[in-house]
Amino acid sequence: MTEMKRYSVGIDLGTSNTVLAYAPAGSQEIRVFEIEQLVSPGEVAARPLLPSVRYHAAPGELDAGDLQLPWGVSSTDHLDAPSIVIGRLARVLGAQVPGRLVASAKSWLSHAAVDRVAPILPWGAADDVHKVSPVEASASYLAHVRAAWNQRFPDAPLEQQDVVLTVPASFDEGARALTVEAARMAGLPSLRLLEEPQAAFYDWLFHHRERLADELAQTRLVLICDVGGGTTDLTLIEVSMADGEPQLTRIGVGNHLMLGGDNMDLALAHLVEARLPGGGERARLSTASLSQLVERCRGAKELLLGPQAPDSASITLLGAGAKLVGGARTAQVTRDEVERVIVDGFFPAVAAHERPGRPRGAIVEFGLPYATDAAVTRHIAAFLGRFEAQSRKALGREKDEPAPLPVPDTLLLNGGVFRAQALTQRLADTLGAWRGEPLHVLGNDNPDVAVARGAVAYSLARAGGAPKIGGGSPRSYFLVLDEPADAREERQRSQPAPPEQTTQRGICLLPRGTEEGHEILIADRTFALRLGHPVRFHLVSSSADTVYVPGELADLAGGDFVRLPPIATIVPPQGAGSARERAVRIATSLTEVGTLEVHCIDRDNPAERWLLEFQLRREHAQVDLADDAAAARHPRLDEAIAQIDRSFGSRSQNVDKKEVKRLRAQLEQLLGPRESWNSALLRELFGALWERARRRRRSADHERLWLNLAGYCVRPGFGYPLDEWRVEQLWSLFDDGIQYVQESQVWSEWWTLWRRAAGGLDETAQLRVLDAMAYLQTAAQSRHKLPFDVAKTGIADMVRLSASLERIPVERKIELGESVLARLRKPSENHQSWWAVGRIGARRPFYGSAHNVVPADVASGWLDAILALDWKKIDPAAFAAVQIARMTGDRSRDLPHELRDAVIRRLEAASAPRAWITMVGEVVELDNADEGRVFGESLPAGLKLISSD
Repeated sequence: MTEMKRYSVGIDLGTSNTVLAYAPAGSQEIRVFEIEQLVSPGEVAARPLLPSVRYHAAPGELDAGDLQLPWGVSSTDHLDAPSIVIGRLARVLGAQVPGRLVASAKSWLSHAAVDRVAPILPWGAADDVHKVSPVEASASYLAHVRAAWNQRFPDAPLEQQDVVLTVPASFDEGARALTVEAARMAGLPSLRLLEEPQAAFYDWLFHHRERLADELAQTRLVLICDVGGGTTDLTLIEVSMADGEPQLTRIGVGNHLMLGGDNMDLALAHLVEARLPGGGERARLSTASLSQLVERCRGAKELLLGPQAPDSASITLLGAGAKLVGGARTAQVTRDEVERVIVDGFFPAVAAHERPGRPRGAIVEFGLPYATDAAVTRHIAAFLGRFEAQSRKALGREKDEPAPLPVPDTLLLNGGVFRAQALTQRLADTLGAWRGEPLHVLGNDNPDVAVARGAVAYSLARAGGAPKIGGGSPRSYFLVLDEPADAREERQRSQPAPPEQTTQRGICLLPRGTEEGHEILIADRTFALRLGHPVRFHLVSSSADTVYVPGELADLAGGDFVRLPPIATIVPPQGAGSARERAVRIATSLTEVGTLEVHCIDRDNPAERWLLEFQLRREHAQVDLADDAAAARHPRLDEAIAQIDRSFGSRSQNVDKKEVKRLRAQLEQLLGPRESWNSALLRELFGALWERARRRRRSADHERLWLNLAGYCVRPGFGYPLDEWRVEQLWSLFDDGIQYVQESQVWSEWWTLWRRAAGGLDETAQLRVLDAMAYLQTAAQSRHKLPFDVAKTGIADMVRLSASLERIPVERKIELGESVLARLRKPSENHQSWWAVGRIGARRPFYGSAHNVVPADVASGWLDAILALDWKKIDPAAFAAVQIARMTGDRSRDLPHELRDAVIRRLEAASAPRAWITMVGEVVELDNADEGRVFGESLPAGLKLISSD
């Protein structure tokens, strides 16, 4: 530790609370930092927990003088807007006033179906409420902690200390990157990440370091169950003895599971909501009022599950505005009811063979996709089942019969919910019943702060001052080499091998046993790194005991080499005009969050580095070489490319007009029906077409065909590696427009191309497309003369494209929808435009952010127009109604129950598919046919739409 880093600091940026712990350099004493915050208007106090919430006050609601903090600025000066309160007072105010509390920002960071850098929180709040992104909200909590620390330790700024920030073990690389970005925004640009379950175990290890061998003498496998406010994190640690000291190795990490204290509070809120006085319309609260009720239920849960709990508690929901007191409603909830909802609902005593149920759709509330099965115990059973082989080995039960499920002998519980003894006891009893004998439960004196303390203990362990979870990498990792053909042939001549064996070679990047955080430089080998173009890096691993040296070349024939999912990326050049290929050396390291970092270091300028990251702990971070047929190159692809080259190649070939028109049919003869072309094949074909894009204008037939094939092969513009780059290249053609402007078929294929690629266009690009179409439509209605017949530009195709632009602002969507409805009042309008109305007003976007849907009241008006139609005569009307009335479970988006019932009755009367009826009445996923119906045509084989919720 350098002189500047006087403290080791651990920060737990939790869903419910943010906690900071620290230890002075050279000290073994870990302390929890008391964070100064507003606890009531005008009152500042230091507390160990900073609630991870923001309250966005209305203008004039709070006196600025009551919001002053010790570091010289008010609590309202957080990154963006006035009247922002953070911490305990924010939580108090949020329980009193609906629709102004930002909560669960951490859960939103892991929700990829919304734009996590867009101002979307508080979710469902009124238009006049200031909103922030999940990243900004997370940054504001860290900024508050940093300001409080720097106020107390002005000579040791937090940004200059050794900081470890914890994240859920199940966070994917996107959520981790956003967490790091939030820290950077908060003024903490340099830190390390650590998984929260590990941190909790580090805390326990540190507190028992003097007698660790005795404490773990009978332990072979530890299950860490960390149930936080927003997620449940599961981790397995193997314990073995060497020279009388325990050796700790992580062998299993659970999948992302959005299930935690927030779900429990929400379950109680639903119970209370049903019994609030009023009934009828008042029984179903708005999103804002439900958020307020959840905050009230949080306190009741903690009271009724705590020690010396009363028999019941009152939960009061205050009114809004002038009705703050007069509009209050109160309901009672008993301790027995809370235990039934929380203990039995979330920790049921299930059998070891039970697995999470698979309801047809996820539970969505406040826009967040919670776990479909709320039973933590069933998720634990599934987790233990996935790591059955590793667990048997750790427990020394490899020769056992397949049943029963191998259950760890030791349990560590973490998270605020386990302050409730009833939950701790139920989970321990359930696991004990599976095992046939009680588990050893490790004590956790303060689960609210254990993760932050454990992050500090981890720093001490890295410095050799505390026990460390180690064992290093369980596998050796190799980068598959791309050898020139002549070099490969020369090697095969000098080292002959049986023809059935692969001659591919790999270079060892990380030998088995390498400790996390240790960088290895392969200094004696130089590689050529291609810049500015799509490249793919393949990784293989081996668990063999063979001792490899970094930089060692290994033949990948035979053995137990397992290929990992490759990463496809564009390695950017460092500046304009720089070389397309660089000579680099490689440095590798394994991080604590399961990432193999590969740094490509410029040989001539070591300051220039490019980072590649391979995820090693994902559920599917392994590819069966025998079953990897989807990525295999089509055996007749070269012939297909040759056919493309005849029409669009650089050499002038004697290709008549009929042959150009037959190209699509020729490709299907070679590759099979185009509906069967998988994503890998389609993107290969797009690459061939893109390389020949400059010759697309040889004739009207060339241009029409190129637009048709390019759009088909890149659809839906996302979902396959490097699609972002492909659409970015394609977008460069937009300003060029088309050559054959008098050909209506060319115009049709032009708009269809952009409809197919729309999912890969950002908001700015989509607005440019929309404005271009608006200009043409305006020109068609005016006397303005253009150098082509505007009537040939294809209004129907433009309408379909407009409806596919899901990233445009809501205001433009409303304007667009009203415009289409106005056109549909004309008898001559194409009935297919009703599909566009359904797509524009859809409750669940195909690819756009869920926060950007048309408001429910506007969509209800559009649905009334659809219900007034004769669905037998207008075929698209029924599915348009389904799109708008579809149930999401998010009450800020869902239409009123009565209106959805009306749609269900019409669908039943029209003998509509049962799946459509279910979509309106329940939260379900689309089947393949309906996904294609939403998109406007079938999706590529092998490409599955990820739910937008």
